[in-house]
Amino acid sequence: MNSIEANIRQTKTKGDLNTLRAKGEIPAVIYGGKEQNQSISFSKKVLKTFIEKENFLSNIINIKIDGKDLNVLPREIIFDTVTDEPIHVDFLRIVKGGKVRIEIPVKFINSENSPGLKRGGVLNIVRRKIELSCPTENIPSELIVDLDGVDIGQSFKISSIKLPENVSPTIRGRDFVVATLAAPTVIKEPEKPAEATEGAEGAEGEASAAEGAEGETKASSGESDKSDKKDDVKKGDDKKPQTEKKPAAEKK
Repeated sequence: MNSIEANIRQTKTKGDLNTLRAKGEIPAVIYGGKEQNQSISFSKKVLKTFIEKENFLSNIINIKIDGKDLNVLPREIIFDTVTDEPIHVDFLRIVKGGKVRIEIPVKFINSENSPGLKRGGVLNIVRRKIELSCPTENIPSELIVDLDGVDIGQSFKISSIKLPENVSPTIRGRDFVVATLAAPTVIKEPEKPAEATEGAEGAEGEASAAEGAEGETKASSGESDKSDKKDDVKKGDDKKPQTEKKPAAEKK
């Protein structure tokens, strides 16, 4: 369990809060139970360390105030709209015998042992968090979904997830889906055998050779037609009658 050293806060104005934040402290409030709300402050550096960890808002934290231990649950973190730095935290006081509604994250394990994922299946996560009604002394930090041996087409419903004692989902009356393992959207075609590829290449080569031979045949026939036409022209010239020259008239 994470622990925080906190101090009682006596701030009353917005200026006091700004001064507190300038010193590297975060103002916070503890509420819940029969006791009055308590104003505290603690290190901003410690808070940022906790925020970087998973499931901060679903883990119980022990706060030490003036030598007393108090278990609380983080309920809300307020961030600055410009700098995105945390500026305030609300904590819920854990009271024995009480119940709380809280969103618990879902964690998927053993994905490397799933035959469906190995064959290219896709894990569609419908709900990354599930809201549960939990006793304050029995709040789970996460819900586990085991993917070991899971194949394509299988789905996970809330009934298949083991919940702690006296813990139940706030959605009642239906067994809702948490995730499904679907078939891949793109199916790879099997590669053609090497022999089939070589046969196709050989057929293409023969076809191109046949086209080349046909082109040469057409070219040779065209040249022979031209030569025949030339011979016909020559023969025609030979058949033309020659004009006879008349003898010149004798002078008397």
